[in-house]
Amino acid sequence: MYNKIMVPVDLAHIEKLGKAINTATDLAKLYGIPICFVGVTAGTPSEVAHTPEEFGEKLERFGAEQSKSHGLEIDTAAYQSHDPAVDLDKKLISAAREKQADLIVMASHVPGLREHIFASHAGTVAAHAGVSVFVIR
Repeated sequence: MYNKIMVPVDLAHIEKLGKAINTATDLAKLYGIPICFVGVTAGTPSEVAHTPEEFGEKLERFGAEQSKSHGLEIDTAAYQSHDPAVDLDKKLISAAREKQADLIVMASHVPGLREHIFASHAGTVAAHAGVSVFVIR
C-alpha cells in the first residue's frame, strides 16, 4: 500500500509526538515499510541545539531510541532553514519528495483561534504535499 512513512519530529515537543509515532510504527509493522523521522532546525542556536550538527545528532539519538523501543529500523534526516517558523511546511514537503515518502504521519494540536485565521502546519502540508497525510491529534 505504502512504500515509506515520513514522520515530522519537533524535538522541542517530544512529549506531544507519542500518538503520531505509535500510529506510524504500527503502520510500518503492518505493511513492512521503513520510517524516516524528519526534523527542521535553524542555523542559529535554539532551545534544542546550539548548531545544526548537534540537532542532527539529537534527532539521530531520538530515532535510535524509538527504533529500539518499537523494534523497527527508523532513519532520520535533519534539514536546516533560515527561519523554520516560515519555511517549515515547504521543508517538510520537500523532505517527503527527497526521501520518497508516500505517507506522512504528522502530529497536530487541537485547533484554536489562530487556525481559524492561519492554516496550521499539518493543514498546509496535507493540502500541498501531493502524498497521503495522516494528521494525528
